[in-house]
Amino acid sequence: MDISNIIKNLHPLETKVLLKYSHNDDLTAQKLQDELGYKEGHANQAFSWLSGKELVEETARTPHTYYEITERGRVLAKIGTVEERVINFVKERRAVVLPKIAAALGVENKDIGSAFGQLAKDGVLKMNATKEAEATEAPFPKRLVVAKDLLKRASEAENGQLEKDALSAEEQEVIAHLAKKRGAADSPFKIIERETVTYRLAGEYAAVAASLKEAGVTGNEFGEVTPQLLSSGEWKSGTFRAYNISIPPARIIPGRINPYAQFLESVKDKLCSLGFEEFDGSLVETEFWNGDALFMPQFHAARDIHDVYRIKNPTHAKAIEEPYLSNVKAAHENGGNTGSRGWNYAFDTDFTKRLILRSQGTVLSAHQLHTAKVPGKYFGIARCFRYDKVDATHLSDFYQTEGIVLGNDVNLKTLLGFLKMFATEIAGATDVKYVPGYFPFTEPSIEVHIKHPVLGWFELGGSGIFRPEVTKAMGVDVPVLAWGIGIDRMALMALGLNDLRELFSEDIEQVRLRKAQF
Repeated sequence: MDISNIIKNLHPLETKVLLKYSHNDDLTAQKLQDELGYKEGHANQAFSWLSGKELVEETARTPHTYYEITERGRVLAKIGTVEERVINFVKERRAVVLPKIAAALGVENKDIGSAFGQLAKDGVLKMNATKEAEATEAPFPKRLVVAKDLLKRASEAENGQLEKDALSAEEQEVIAHLAKKRGAADSPFKIIERETVTYRLAGEYAAVAASLKEAGVTGNEFGEVTPQLLSSGEWKSGTFRAYNISIPPARIIPGRINPYAQFLESVKDKLCSLGFEEFDGSLVETEFWNGDALFMPQFHAARDIHDVYRIKNPTHAKAIEEPYLSNVKAAHENGGNTGSRGWNYAFDTDFTKRLILRSQGTVLSAHQLHTAKVPGKYFGIARCFRYDKVDATHLSDFYQTEGIVLGNDVNLKTLLGFLKMFATEIAGATDVKYVPGYFPFTEPSIEVHIKHPVLGWFELGGSGIFRPEVTKAMGVDVPVLAWGIGIDRMALMALGLNDLRELFSEDIEQVRLRKAQF
């Protein structure tokens, strides 16, 4: 063992222990606090460092149980326990019904009932023929006297604790009913379990201590130069610890917003700056708003159990708002007042109430239509759930940015302008293309695709102009542009990632490496 190298790397906390004690001394954190003036954390740190250098070894572990008084316990120490107060109240009034006791003492009925039940077992109280509580001639229960004393001692203790081993058998039995290990907010005491670890000096500690004495090292050397040290002149008479300038500095990691969360906020900021109002909604939706209100037929393939997640309990909503249910039902069956022939099937009003996790952000637009202003611009960032095979570009739990624009002057050219903004300004794509698409609720329908440098071309999202079957059923009679863009996929491109799963990585170092420039 290179003793000179060990000495160079000793901290003053370690040095003082080596110079003070021998192999025959049992060392604990409390002993170092009492005799060397260490704080508990410093004592444990000294043992940890010395153990790493094989200069101390653990010899024993002794468990201890403490009862620490809670805020509830401190209150009871001042005003008395519920049982004690009930006894005194009943004795003053001779006979009284339990609800009146609860009201007078400001205690819940159930707590008064529990207290009376226990006191009746003790024979201190009884219920008379008119259902009133009365006191008996029995003496005040000894357990309540013990409890009162325990509360008083704990509230007056500096750390608010009573050690189990220092209590009598009777006191231990009483306090066991007053304490909880967890969830102790409503209990007078909480249980704390600790261990006292005992160490002894080991290895080459004697040679190291001898070398320290020979070198004149005491552990009281100055570790830093401070203004106070210079102004007082103490530095002239003291000695300084050696500095190792080759040790790398501590890593400083500044806090910052998660890049994906920052990206989501940037999308909101962009749309708000363009005059959009944000909307939101529940994660749990009905089939009505998730599909029926969007003129998606109830026999559509996307309604299959394998594409949406059903709610187990409750399974259905109680009702759907009117007149929207009737309007949508008519649009599906025969077109209603929309000028359409509809889907020509019997609309299932029970199916439409079925509860599911929303599978598309467009459900927010459906909700917004009947309250939207004309002209108006709205958007939302919706968390959606859809049964899907998870891969680099698909997740079963994903985000969409959903938006609608209402007005007499909006048209397909307006929509293409918004799609270009999402693809180039937000996602940062350079290769963009628009292809015809099909959605039951828009006509015409357009998909926007972007090219990823690694993953190649993939769909960013769908869009179009809402069909009259959607808008007129909600009382809207102007063109409405709509889009549902995969915000996760935009982030994939903007953050330079190759897999959507990296957005939710548990690798903190990988998260720190990502840079979001918005």
